[in-house]
Amino acid sequence: MHRRSALLPLLTLATASVTLFAAGGARAEAAGRPKPVQHAAADSAAERRQVTTYWTERRMEAAQPLDAPAPDGVAKPSQGTPFTAPPTGARGGGLEPWAARSSGAAWTGGGAVTRTTGRIFFTTQGRNASCSGTAVTSANKSVVLTAGHCVRLNGAFHTNWVFVPGYAAGRRPFGTWPATRLLTTRQWNASEDANFDVAAAVVAPLEGRTLVDVVGGQGVAFNQRRRQQMYAFGYPAVAPYDGSKLVYCNGRTFDDHLLTDDHGLTCDMTGGSSGGPWLLNFNASTGLGTQNSVNSFKYNSTPDWMFGPYFGNEVQSVYQAAQSTNAL
Repeated sequence: MHRRSALLPLLTLATASVTLFAAGGARAEAAGRPKPVQHAAADSAAERRQVTTYWTERRMEAAQPLDAPAPDGVAKPSQGTPFTAPPTGARGGGLEPWAARSSGAAWTGGGAVTRTTGRIFFTTQGRNASCSGTAVTSANKSVVLTAGHCVRLNGAFHTNWVFVPGYAAGRRPFGTWPATRLLTTRQWNASEDANFDVAAAVVAPLEGRTLVDVVGGQGVAFNQRRRQQMYAFGYPAVAPYDGSKLVYCNGRTFDDHLLTDDHGLTCDMTGGSSGGPWLLNFNASTGLGTQNSVNSFKYNSTPDWMFGPYFGNEVQSVYQAAQSTNAL
């Protein structure tokens, strides 16, 4: 997750010093659907073997949650529109009446979400780091959605990128999946704009089977209405969490009126949860929903609120390009 000067990334943002994004400025363009930025990862069998071998249990446990430097040009909170908090006790349609609202608890409900959500590991600027991500339904059955800063940060794409679905206290029940290609929005690639902090990875088949064949996939939706009930999932790894288990938050989202066009959600997940899914119409019995954002950043001044980008045309372009890519 990211933070900013008013924001924290999961990336973590500080109130006058942001830790991850560039101030939101660009907006999805109305004309056409621009192509996302793509980057080759482990696109040969030899490279994939090398990356898989690299990620020993010891390295995974030692990987640090990603954090990022404050971007230039971020307005201080006092310079923006007054931030409006969500109404106290707001509840949204779609939340089962028996389900307790959570701002950050271990998920014990089982279901598909325990397989489709996982930890992401990679090397960035000489150090090993972690994020979260989700397997989603796609034409090639090989797409993982995550945050933009979980594939590229400070002008460079990460290396040794793998997805570990269902990660639990060091166990990898569904294997380790190296990325063959990484994709992100043009805006994140150009200026690390928090409004477009979204990315996708295409992962290679494992032992002849695709990712979705093995773990299933969450649905994906774009250009949906705002202020809906959502569940957010991730693997926070900064205290009081340690990255060993899947954590969730749920509630009705609200709008960020300060620096971005993002959704907000009451949630105390910490670094390492970046890139984890926000799901609409989530069914707690089946563990299935429709992905409509990702954990992105927090403002240092409001650490109990998480923010995630709106899934509009730019994000849809990333997804479509990813699902059209050959996984090998």
